[in-house]
Amino acid sequence: MSDPGLFNDPYLLNHADTIAMRLSHAKSLEAGLVKEHGGSLQAFADYDQVFGFHFENGAWVFREWAPHADEIFIVCDKTSWKKNQEFQLDRKENHIFEKSFPKEMFQHGDLYRLKITWPGGEGDRIPTAAKRVVQDPHTLIFNAQVWQPQNPYQWKINDFTPQKGPLLIYEVHVGMALEEGRIGTYREFEHHILPKIVDAGYNAIQMMAIQEHPYYASFGYHVSNFFAPSSRFGTPDELKSLIDVAHENGIRVLMDIIHSHAVKNEVEGISKFDGSEYQFFHDGPKGYHRQWDSRCFDYSKPGVLRFLLSNIRYWIEEFKIDGFRFDGITSMLFEDHGLGRAFTQYEDYFGNDVDVDALSYLTLANTLAHETNPDIITIAEDVCGYPGLAAPLSKGGTGFDYRYAMGIADYWIKLLKDHKDEQWHLGTLWHELTTKRKEEKTISYAESHDQALVGDKTLMMHLMGQKIYTSMKKASQNPEAFRGVALHKMIRLITISTADSGYLNFMGNEFGHPEWVDFPSERNGFSFHHARRQWSLKYDQTLYYSSLFEFDRHMIDLVKMENLFLSFPKLLLIHEDDKIMAFERNKMIFVYNFHPERSFVDYQFDAPPGQYKMLLNTDETRFGGKGRLKDGQVHFTLFDPLFYGKRNLLSLYLPNRTAIVLKKVI
Repeated sequence: MSDPGLFNDPYLLNHADTIAMRLSHAKSLEAGLVKEHGGSLQAFADYDQVFGFHFENGAWVFREWAPHADEIFIVCDKTSWKKNQEFQLDRKENHIFEKSFPKEMFQHGDLYRLKITWPGGEGDRIPTAAKRVVQDPHTLIFNAQVWQPQNPYQWKINDFTPQKGPLLIYEVHVGMALEEGRIGTYREFEHHILPKIVDAGYNAIQMMAIQEHPYYASFGYHVSNFFAPSSRFGTPDELKSLIDVAHENGIRVLMDIIHSHAVKNEVEGISKFDGSEYQFFHDGPKGYHRQWDSRCFDYSKPGVLRFLLSNIRYWIEEFKIDGFRFDGITSMLFEDHGLGRAFTQYEDYFGNDVDVDALSYLTLANTLAHETNPDIITIAEDVCGYPGLAAPLSKGGTGFDYRYAMGIADYWIKLLKDHKDEQWHLGTLWHELTTKRKEEKTISYAESHDQALVGDKTLMMHLMGQKIYTSMKKASQNPEAFRGVALHKMIRLITISTADSGYLNFMGNEFGHPEWVDFPSERNGFSFHHARRQWSLKYDQTLYYSSLFEFDRHMIDLVKMENLFLSFPKLLLIHEDDKIMAFERNKMIFVYNFHPERSFVDYQFDAPPGQYKMLLNTDETRFGGKGRLKDGQVHFTLFDPLFYGKRNLLSLYLPNRTAIVLKKVI
């Protein structure tokens, strides 16, 4: 490698042979697939174009891949949902079943399933490449649906070019995005939620739970039908309209893509599709995830690679998705799924328990995604810190554009659970916020959906406790509210101001949403009370929620206007006793006084010489602060060799639990 890449880290030199072997495995796999399938990965990734229902040359053609099957029948209203010889597929070569039907045999909207027989049994199944799956509201049975609208959706924005600048992601869930206690729709999200996101200033949305999943409370992570947008939110055309409107507003649309496992349901999903355990998954215990109660893909199989790679291409081409968050990468990479492991030494990443086939699949997935759309964004969700996931192949990496800095959110929760804020060690905090691999780009966040789920608490709930229900009225002047509101702003500002290449927020958390997320289930009496977002709180000017939203909006605007992520933060000062931290970034200086009680007058520290103007401070009254600083105040560095030697000093008034942002203007 001409570029040192991963080997900027000398500790990886001991594992150079393993890294090279794993990269060679991926390259050899790609070369073999390309050679056998038309000269490109895109030609190989054609699963959904071949299988499923297609209207070809004036007739319907249905194909399915089922190596272990003996017979396949389409069952529907016309067959009284029973096997009928007229609807039996013909066996072809390479384990493919196929049948042509006259045009009038099927219409747009028709429901159907497959009935498959295999040695010793039979069962109803949904086609593996089904692009529309719906659930009967009365019987709760899932069926595939013929989707061939007479007037298909016409895109308004055919070639979306994202604006350059900081990547600011708003993580969303369409179903729980409304304030009402019910499942929201794509159309409602487009009309009611997208405008809120535009107003908040974020320039990307990351959509959860888009791939069809039978159990709503799985948060979309137990996928059954990989090519079907979830019908509980609406139609494929309504999803396209949502994406189109997002693009009209300059917003990228990223989606969670779940290729780390699949729901174990057999009728609704692809588990035991052809009667075998192993068509898509590992055989035996290795094919089951003991913690997630789901099926684990066998990435060594060409049929599985074709299925998953086609899925990536499909979402990009059919729905104009701008990027993917690949979920559960740690689970994919390790035979024990990384459960209960701390990953404290490099040897943890380079042992024989790593699934090299899974790693090669991720490499191919990134290659295909970027070949399909050069502007695509791929993000790795990995809790173990596997080196090089977000490094290019040329540098020995896996090819993701970004990885989530997942340890930051975990660290904030640990701080709030285990330590009073007067005990926070700022040196450790700085390390957690800024330490990253040089060759990888990361996205920071203070909290995502993970921290909002029932069983945990949001940051605001940790900060406020039960006071979040009784003391958020501004008129109450409650000390716990002052603390919670002040630290909520400071935590978010220091997280985004130290972020490497991007920032994420889960919907509603920017204004301190007062409750966790809990989907309807038997445990809670199938209540939607916690599967919604209380937007009205942020518009109530009598509550601190409105102040937190106002601050977040200004914080996001500042990051965009100043293109903050162009440079890296440079530490100027940490004073543990005073609880002061200051750093410089992109001609701005960020100063944080985390002290719970002490405000400092004429607090001096070294800074680049010049004139600085205050752009933002968390203590503004409109942000729920006490208004102890003058908006837009100008500061000059002090230089007096007689008193300070050759030092240039900033001298500032720093109120307790306050952060300020200064910009060098001269």
